[in-house]
Parts: sequence; structure tokens; C-alpha cells
Amino acid sequence: MSATVADMLAEARRRFTKAGIVDPVTDARLLVAGLLKLSSTELLTRSTERLSSDQAETISRAMERRLGHEPVHRILGAREFYGLPLGLSAETLEPRPDTEILVDTVLPYLKDLAKPQRHLHILDIGTGSGAICLALLSECPEASGIGSDISADALRTAKSNAERNGLQDRFQAVQSKWFENIQGSFHAIVSNPPYIASSVIHDLAPEVTKFDPVAALDGGPDGLDAYKAIAKDAARFMRPDGVLGLEIGYDQRNDVTALFEAKGFRCLKSVKDYGQNDRALVFALA
Repeated sequence: MSATVADMLAEARRRFTKAGIVDPVTDARLLVAGLLKLSSTELLTRSTERLSSDQAETISRAMERRLGHEPVHRILGAREFYGLPLGLSAETLEPRPDTEILVDTVLPYLKDLAKPQRHLHILDIGTGSGAICLALLSECPEASGIGSDISADALRTAKSNAERNGLQDRFQAVQSKWFENIQGSFHAIVSNPPYIASSVIHDLAPEVTKFDPVAALDGGPDGLDAYKAIAKDAARFMRPDGVLGLEIGYDQRNDVTALFEAKGFRCLKSVKDYGQNDRALVFALA
């Protein structure tokens, strides 16, 4: 007799627990629900439904991938960020809840700027899946944005995500290393750049080292290469009343602040993440 929804859920939980997966219950639920396109409620109300052999086989293959440390959302090919469904690809970071804090932090400044200025312009450097820029655009109908990245694969994903969320008319993807191919001036420049020191990347969880693109993680010997590159030129691309919002590593607040202060910025705000680590900084021109 074929397996039920509940059977597959229990099997995933059991195997993930045995393998030492960090949160086996959540991962099992997300994986089975995502593959069967069921909500959390439907996972319960339809738990006795029998699956076709194809469905059971698909879930079994996905379980094997998770046991090989591939993150659930990479297996599903999508993740929600700030309420937006976003597709993922090989050269995009999986957007994480901590990055939503950067969106939360920058939004009030944009809303204030929107009052006198009818149209806002946003630049997201190293946009990846487009997560930060698209979240800001979805919350600010008066804004348009550029997502820049060195990766053509990432830019294809970002464009597709803009279309998926009906934001394609206000989003432009530009292939650029830092500011090289960027033109214009912006009310907000945002970035979640690579900020992990090269020497410690190999210490990260296999979910990260095996599946996240190294270019999106490696911040050079001290983890600060990206911030130095952004600080060097950002002032030339900012409106006088604009803001610059950055995600940072847990121990980088003082170093990143000093870098930007040396280039004529002042820090407006520093925000901690859910684990009480420093996570986001907002700067303005001094």
C-alpha cells in the first residue's frame, strides 16, 4: 500500500534526526509541504492522503539531498523573503531572515524621503536573488531600483524574481563589479556583501560551504574587502540626503564604521539581529 503524507513526514523526521540535522522537525515539514505544495494546515488536514509512487520517490530523493547537507530551500528552489517568494540559483545566496533586518532598518528612511521626493532610486550592490532591492520596492511603490552583481546567473535569477513578484517595471539588473557600470545617483544604496574572512570559510557549516557561492561569502583576509570597495566610491553615487545600508558580520561594527567615517560618512544607526549580534548599519554623508 502506498505511503501517506504523514508517513513521509515521519520518515523524513526520523532520518533527519538520526543524521544529526540541526532542526529535523522543521526541515521535514518544510520539505514535504514544499514538494507537495501544501500549506502547514493542509499538511495536517490531508495527512492521511495516499501519495502516488512518483510523489513518494520525489520526496525520497529530496531527503537524500538534505542528508547530503543541501539546505531545504535550495532543494525546493525557492525561499520567501519579506513576504516575497524568491527563486534561488547556484550563484545566489539563500536570503536569510537576518537580512530582513536590513530591509526593516532602511525602510523608515526611504518612507521619509518619499514624502518630499516623488520618485526614489535604490541601488542594491551584489543583489544575488534580488531579495533586498525587491523587498524595498514592494514596500515603496514610489521607488525604482537597480540590482547589480558580477554574476550573470544571479542577475537572471533576480530578473526572474522581479517578474514573479510583479516588480519588473521598476527593477533593472546591471552586471557590474562594485560601481564600475553604475550610473546615476541614489536615495538608498544597500548591500549584503561578502564579509567572511577567507581563513574561516572552511569552518562554516557544510550547508554553507558546499552550497552557497564562495564569491558571495569571501570578504578577503580580514572580511572587509567589500566594505573598502563600497566606501571608496559610494559618496559619488549618493543623493545628498540619501542613506547607505549595509549588512555586517557580528564582529565588524567598529571596523566598518571607521572605514566609512574615513570616507566622509556618519553612522546614523546600528541594529542587532535576533541573536543579539550586530547586523546592520546605516550611514549618511557627513
